[in-house]
Amino acid sequence: MKILIVDDDKTTRKLLTLYLKAKGYEVVAAENGLEAMEKLGTENVNLVVSDMNMPFMDGIELVKNMRNDAVLAEMPVIMLTTEADEEEKKRAFEAGVNDYLVKPSNAEQITDSIKRIIKQIFSKGGGAGV
Repeated sequence: MKILIVDDDKTTRKLLTLYLKAKGYEVVAAENGLEAMEKLGTENVNLVVSDMNMPFMDGIELVKNMRNDAVLAEMPVIMLTTEADEEEKKRAFEAGVNDYLVKPSNAEQITDSIKRIIKQIFSKGGGAGV
């Protein structure tokens, strides 16, 4: 399973990459939503972990773009952000995220979220791309 990490903070990208690789996942990274859309077009990604606040294209816009793309519409997205505000969380779910985690999150919280999402997809009869 390949995961795309989208975060404008280099340290966060590196930490998440280390966490997820240690759990056996393949990882690719992008600095913002625009770069993420490019990677989604060239990499065989199964799930996205995205920050909310980024330059050029934020996480909400990234999710909206994905949901409006026939190929990416069903791809699971976890929003991982410092935004603990309920209104921001609501905006993220309205845009189409599958889960919402507030930083700092540890490797277990992130992998638990990934496992929950995969379980939901398979329980609905999906899973071909995961």
